[in-house]
Amino acid sequence: MQACSEGNDALASFLVDAGADVDLTDHEGQNCAHFAFCMEHLELGNWLIGSVGVDTSAVDADGRTPLDWKHMLEEDEDSDPSCNFADAGPESKTRDADTSEDFDVDEESKLNSAKRAPRARGVCAGGSAPWARAVASCGHARLASTTAGDGPKRTSEGLSAEELVRPDDPHNNITASVAKHLGRGLLHRPNHPLQIVKQLIYDSFDRKFDVAKGDNKMITFDDLHPICTTQACFDDLLIPADHVSRRPSDTFYLDSERCLRTHTSAHQTHLLRDGYEAFLCAGDVYRRDEIDQSHYPVFHQMEGMYVMPQADGAPQVSVEATEAHLRDALESVVADIFGDVKMRWVEAYFPFTEPSMELEIWFNEEWLEVLGCGVVQQEILRNCGLGDRRAWAFGLGLERLAMVLFQIPDIRLFWTEDPRFHEQFQDGKITDFKPYSKYPACLKDISFWLSPDFHENDFFAVVREIGGDLIERVELIDEFTHPKTQRVSNCFRITFRHMDRSLTNEEIDKIQEVIRESTANQLGVELR
Repeated sequence: MQACSEGNDALASFLVDAGADVDLTDHEGQNCAHFAFCMEHLELGNWLIGSVGVDTSAVDADGRTPLDWKHMLEEDEDSDPSCNFADAGPESKTRDADTSEDFDVDEESKLNSAKRAPRARGVCAGGSAPWARAVASCGHARLASTTAGDGPKRTSEGLSAEELVRPDDPHNNITASVAKHLGRGLLHRPNHPLQIVKQLIYDSFDRKFDVAKGDNKMITFDDLHPICTTQACFDDLLIPADHVSRRPSDTFYLDSERCLRTHTSAHQTHLLRDGYEAFLCAGDVYRRDEIDQSHYPVFHQMEGMYVMPQADGAPQVSVEATEAHLRDALESVVADIFGDVKMRWVEAYFPFTEPSMELEIWFNEEWLEVLGCGVVQQEILRNCGLGDRRAWAFGLGLERLAMVLFQIPDIRLFWTEDPRFHEQFQDGKITDFKPYSKYPACLKDISFWLSPDFHENDFFAVVREIGGDLIERVELIDEFTHPKTQRVSNCFRITFRHMDRSLTNEEIDKIQEVIRESTANQLGVELR
């Protein structure tokens, strides 16, 4: 599937000759022909269905077969690729951060566009969407988001997979398997656990802050585009140039000046400069990280910022008063979500706040970190035109909270289209997830001598790119240093497990072989 999504004819041919199961489908019901046509690889797709005999009757989550995507791709070549939909969903409480108005089209135009435009597999998986345009910088562009079901659809400038994945740019390290998650819109999907947790937090802040009493009301943003400048993601937040989070082994870079946001704090200074003094910003964030049941290269965060009200000429609000306001607000919100639980504050360090702290709760007989927060560095506020005003900010992971609240054991489940998962949840309610299957794991080991610049996150990215959501965990099980040469060898164990069916050893052997070859070719390691 990966070879077909990238249009890699040679790899696709190799896999077919090696006996790969060409009718294998992913969690959205798409086989390799779906991938080829969705990614505009028309010749490869025609070869798959014409010469290889890929099943053309397979229906994906959108109710479409490979032939449906083929026909739409052929029609799309004669249509305008830069057309954007207007907001097709019900009115949202979320406000635009910029001053531009949405491009409006009538309902008939939207319907015709939806029928005509193939889905950009690498960007807008999960629903129909027009081919998207490139963005020059992040600003407050709204995400071209598509959601399954009848949830709100938000539109703005976006990037096709070909524009996101740029092998010719030495700074670009975005993979196709990551790119396909842009625009999935899980935070707007009705009855989705992440949307439920997001709304619980929104509602709690609405109850907490009373405008009639002089409080600032939290304005919500949850559709800002995840492509941002490195200036907004790092520099504006006083993150040092040599900080580990800025390394290509940790961050997905589009080019030398843009990246996929690593945190929703990337929008903090833009919103402050635009005059917003109290806001919540939720969205998908992207990091190169380890692989296990609680880590995924794409997850969701919520950032909160509150600038303390201060009358003209009034003395500066103290750090102590700001911190007390922060603690009171966040303890109230956490109590709304988890009930009457024991809490404690732990000192922490973040470059953009001082003092910094984390809030933990006693949950299931252990201390659980819920969020990080602090009083915003004065330099950041001054740079945003707020002078000596005081402010506090916090950030939390929505998957982390949802996995605890709903007892969801594997982070990959948030992305499934399986109705057995989604039918268990209802907006406004917290219910325990009931596992519907546990298919057996398939374990494969890989050993190699390390190259001088080897970083395990780069290896994890290769494995994730080829194995996709079949990969449940990758763990280092052995490290050996040669007594004479001092060369270091690592052995990693890869756990394969499909969420919806049993895997065969034969099909995993083929994927493992591609992982071995790609690891050697891309990372410069020597296989053992």
